[in-house]
Amino acid sequence: MSSTTITVAGMSCGGCASSVRAELSAIPGVVDVTIDVSNGTVTIDSDAPVEATAVRTAVEEAGYQLAG
Repeated sequence: MSSTTITVAGMSCGGCASSVRAELSAIPGVVDVTIDVSNGTVTIDSDAPVEATAVRTAVEEAGYQLAG
């Protein structure tokens, strides 16, 4: 099991979180996505490390950007 935490800019509500969660959950190997809207963090639990490009693409597909 692997866990990755990222920060997503612009998430401000539950609907935002749902969009991001749906896109990230579609990445092969992802088993859980936990989002803390108040500080913009997203924790991705997966069977193996997830490629950074896949994470970035999924976040952008949801309409958001990685912070930093």
